[in-house]
Amino acid sequence: MKIIIDIDVTHKDTCITIQAKEWSNELKEIVDYLQDKDVAPSRLFAVDNEQTILLHPQKIDYIYADKRKIFAAVGDKRFEIRMKLYEAEKTLKHAHFMRFSKSVIGNVLRIAYFELHFNGNLCVYFQSGNKEYVNHKYVKAIKRKLMMGGEKNVD
Repeated sequence: MKIIIDIDVTHKDTCITIQAKEWSNELKEIVDYLQDKDVAPSRLFAVDNEQTILLHPQKIDYIYADKRKIFAAVGDKRFEIRMKLYEAEKTLKHAHFMRFSKSVIGNVLRIAYFELHFNGNLCVYFQSGNKEYVNHKYVKAIKRKLMMGGEKNVD
């Protein structure tokens, strides 16, 4: 793929032109990424001791479901988030969150290292010291995203 950037003070607005032989999944991902980029939230509302607080997605290690409630893990603290897990996943997809299991989405940019278990699952260790398991079903996508530097959304 060839990328050409033309910076000139005479340009009034930023304009992106894509030239291709045919439509592809890669082009669809690029267009989706560009269209959704402005939608990524800079903060999430969470509840802590009956107070509503603001959480920065880049500081969240993972979000998980427990007893029909959704929680965000930030270091050794847990905060309740008043949304469904699939809503959090959709909201945070451009903040580098990916599905780890049926009940967990994690921030791949917060991963420090991981260990592969004999059953095909990954044990992911975050920079904060937290750890979470990635179901074998999601391991390939997580590894691909980590190899790409966490910048590319993969399904």
